[in-house]
Amino acid sequence: MARIAIIGCGVVGAAIAYELSCQTTHSVIVLEQNQPAQGATGAALGIAMGVISHKVKGRNWRLREASLRRYATLLPELTALTGQPVPHNPQGILSLCFDEALLPRWRSLQEIRQRQGWQLEIWSPDQVAEACPHLRLEKIQAGIYSPQDLQISPAAFTQILMDAAQRQGVELYSGSAVTGFQQQENRLLSVQTADQEYPADWVIITAGLGSELLTRQLNQQLPLLPVLGQGIRISTTHSLGRETFQPVINGDDVHLVPLENRQYAIAATVEFPPEKERSPKPQRESLEALWQTAIDYCPILAEAKILSTWYGLRPRPQGQAAPVIQRLPGYRNGLLATGHYRNGVLLAPATALKICEMLQELLKIDDDSS
Repeated sequence: MARIAIIGCGVVGAAIAYELSCQTTHSVIVLEQNQPAQGATGAALGIAMGVISHKVKGRNWRLREASLRRYATLLPELTALTGQPVPHNPQGILSLCFDEALLPRWRSLQEIRQRQGWQLEIWSPDQVAEACPHLRLEKIQAGIYSPQDLQISPAAFTQILMDAAQRQGVELYSGSAVTGFQQQENRLLSVQTADQEYPADWVIITAGLGSELLTRQLNQQLPLLPVLGQGIRISTTHSLGRETFQPVINGDDVHLVPLENRQYAIAATVEFPPEKERSPKPQRESLEALWQTAIDYCPILAEAKILSTWYGLRPRPQGQAAPVIQRLPGYRNGLLATGHYRNGVLLAPATALKICEMLQELLKIDDDSS
């Protein structure tokens, strides 16, 4: 029985822990320096833009499609196991098209998705008005509606994943910051924290921005850019539009996300840091631009009450595509699952499945060579 240590308990680490608990009988521990669902996961809104994405082939689309298919089985599976329904919005994503010149591209995507077996609808402005009467129609050329995409509460999802994983034997150690590793030549032997050493036959690093420091301790380079994102939480006196139809709405890459109790989130900015800045601070003008864009396509928001604002840092890989799902260079028994940038919640299920597949292949190779 192999001992597997996962470093980091955001949504990706939790998904890996859960899938491993389902697929193997190995010993699995998760080390998290804070509490689960902090970092990028804690600041995310969990908008899973798969079908509505313009990614149509290659690794990026394969991961998105694999995640969407896994979500369809994963959410009821977790509820049955834990008794806790995963808070999510299954009413799809509506993307507003303001530029008529973009419609051919959307029609092409619609045809591709139909061939791939996915549903994508192109609505006229009148159809948008019927479905979402709270939107300003003057500039809207069409609405692109993706009923099979969804939005998930990242923190709750992460907690339920870990609850399910722990029920199946995974051990979670919160408040356990990794301080180093024991190794012998090209093999990792253990993971060290300030007060304990955890022997490990396999190590999976899924610590978001913290992955850069961990790999540096192992004399490997994994440059990750901290890209800041801000959002606004508001409340309204009544539901926006029709109470029976509350999808995520996207206009000019600004999302309007229904929450609970007539609350909504508006997100997110994309703020690249100054050169060599590792802890960028939110810029007020960026938040104001976000707010104004949302009001431009949904004027009734101007009457809403702002409850809070927040921000978080996303790990964007430098010199390679996001996410980083691969073996740890220089080590026989290390894996990387990090750098998901803006798509951690969307790609968590597919990442977990991929890591399980890689690990099974590597374990077989180890067995055959021993």
